[in-house]
Amino acid sequence: MSAETLRLLLIDDDALLRDRVLTPRLRQFGFEVMAIGHVGEMAQAIERRKPDIVLLDIGLPDHDGFAVSRTLRAQFSDIGIVMLTGRSETTDRVRGLSEGADAYLSKPVEIDVLVATLHSVARRLKPSSNPATPAGTWKLDSDDWLLLSPSGGRVILSKTERLLLEELMRQPNQVVVRDTLIGAITDDIHAFDPHRLDSLIHRLRRKVFTVTGEPLPLNAVHGQGYLLAVS
Repeated sequence: MSAETLRLLLIDDDALLRDRVLTPRLRQFGFEVMAIGHVGEMAQAIERRKPDIVLLDIGLPDHDGFAVSRTLRAQFSDIGIVMLTGRSETTDRVRGLSEGADAYLSKPVEIDVLVATLHSVARRLKPSSNPATPAGTWKLDSDDWLLLSPSGGRVILSKTERLLLEELMRQPNQVVVRDTLIGAITDDIHAFDPHRLDSLIHRLRRKVFTVTGEPLPLNAVHGQGYLLAVS
C-alpha cells in the first residue's frame, strides 16, 4: 500500500475535531478518509470500503473504545488500529496496546506526528519481503516494546523482559547460557541472584500465555541455560 491510497476509517464523536480538523488535514496529506461518529456505523462503513487503518477514539458515546479495538483485532488481523484519545495515563496506554492497537496517541496531537504514526503502522502492515523472516514466528516489535505471537497476539513487555528476549532472539533455537542472559539484564552479574532469572522467565511464560493463549516456547536446558524455539 502507498501513502496516496491509504484508506482510513476515523471514529470520533467530536464532530468539530473529526469533520473540521482531522478529516480535511489528513486528506491534504493524501489519505482517503471515511469519518463516522458512532460505533454503530462501523460495520456498514467497513463493508462499504474496508479501511487499511482505523483511527479510533476511546471515549465514544455508544461503545467502549477498548472493546472496539479488541473486536477489530479479532475480526481483521490485517487492519491497523491507531488510538487517538484524550486519555494520557500510562495504564490506558498499556491497555490500549494490549487490546490490539498498533499505536496510541494522546490529544492534542500535532498533525505531523499523527501522519508519521499512520505511515509507520502502514509499513508494518506490508507483507515482509525478507525471506529470512518466516511468517508465524515469535518476534519483537521494535517500536512499541511488544512481543508478537505467531497468531498475532501482542504482549506488553517490561524493560527487563525485552532485554531478556532480545538476547534469546540473537541466538534463536540455540541454548543461551545463564551468565549471558544475566549479563543482558543487569550491569552487575556478580550481585545478581541467579534465582531471579528463573523467576523472571516463569512470570514471563505465565504472562504470555494469559494474554495470548499461546505457550511461549522458552525452555530450560538443565545445567546450561535457556532455549527459545522461534520456528
